[in-house]
Amino acid sequence: MKQLKTILTFATLLLSLVFTPAWAISLSDAKNQGLVGEQINGYLGEVKSSSEISALVKSINSKRRAAYAAKARKAGVDVNIMELRIGERLIQRAPAGQYVQTPDGQWKRK
Repeated sequence: MKQLKTILTFATLLLSLVFTPAWAISLSDAKNQGLVGEQINGYLGEVKSSSEISALVKSINSKRRAAYAAKARKAGVDVNIMELRIGERLIQRAPAGQYVQTPDGQWKRK
């Protein structure tokens, strides 16, 4: 359990480093503007769609998927478990004012 907690902490840190400012809008700005939010499945979702936001979400989720798979292999757990656990953490750690997905799939501002 301690190992899984360490892995999840490392994965969260890794994800925060993965995001590069190559986009016209940064992930941080997109979150703060309510354009994207954290989903319960561990991936970023579009709250308000546009081509720029779709490209940003697709890129970030691709990187997350690869990081989750690597961490799941290393921990010896199914990738779905890793996605859900990290999703829980990302939602818990989302600051007030940002959007998160509720279990029924709706977006809610924290």
